[in-house]
Amino acid sequence: MTKTRIDSTVARLAAEGRPALVTFVTAGDPDYDTSLEILKALPEAGADIVEFGMPFSDPMAEGPPIQAATLRALNGGQTMIRTLDMVRAFRAGNETTPLVLMGYYNPIYIYGVERFLTDAKAAGVDGLIVVDLPPEEDEELCLPAIEAGISFIRLATPTTDDARLPAVLANTSGFVYYVSILGITGTAAPDAGRVKVAVERIKRHTDLPVMVGFGVKSFEQARTLGRDADGVVVGSALVNAVRDSLEDGKATDRTVGAVTAIVADLAAGVRAARSEAA
Repeated sequence: MTKTRIDSTVARLAAEGRPALVTFVTAGDPDYDTSLEILKALPEAGADIVEFGMPFSDPMAEGPPIQAATLRALNGGQTMIRTLDMVRAFRAGNETTPLVLMGYYNPIYIYGVERFLTDAKAAGVDGLIVVDLPPEEDEELCLPAIEAGISFIRLATPTTDDARLPAVLANTSGFVYYVSILGITGTAAPDAGRVKVAVERIKRHTDLPVMVGFGVKSFEQARTLGRDADGVVVGSALVNAVRDSLEDGKATDRTVGAVTAIVADLAAGVRAARSEAA
């Protein structure tokens, strides 16, 4: 497939000798305007790649924080059309930061796969993470996405053994997202030793960069995991920052800054990961 912003960014960071910070926020949380303001602020705060959650009513892999964020967004009227509108607005001021849409297949299926891929590419989407489509269903969305020039990023987990891994990696592009814990998002902290072994094992099967997520929320975790992974993914901590800034369920003048402050701290962590001091 054609080279994307993901490929260019990963290559640049590898040349700089540091891992990426990948940030996740939910589109439309807590409202359209605030969510767009957060999205636009992420790169300046230190995010290298942005994952933008597509709200869905049954987010089976998510813990309570992201489930709640999804409900806030849906209750506020967020739709796929509005999510793609936000991507266009982001791209109007940022042509370089990779943006990955993350979520579940149902909203894409309802929108229409061909229409979705056409509109997503035109809006400026670089990649997709669709957690409930296994490799056996690659013809449904994965292969058409790659044909459209959009990376299809697959998740590997602690239970993905060497027999299963080749199928998971076969049509993966952009990067591999390694889920560092068993279970749902935001419920446990990753074990750095186990993550190191897992990343090394995955890299024996692929040249793709490996990003590690689920449970990362501190400078120290970002620094430690960044020593072995090509990138660190942070989601629930940012969604919690949104939640904790709200008053009566509404955004406040603290909301955007609460998110960017955490991003800046985590960005410092990944930048320190391979320094002599680390």
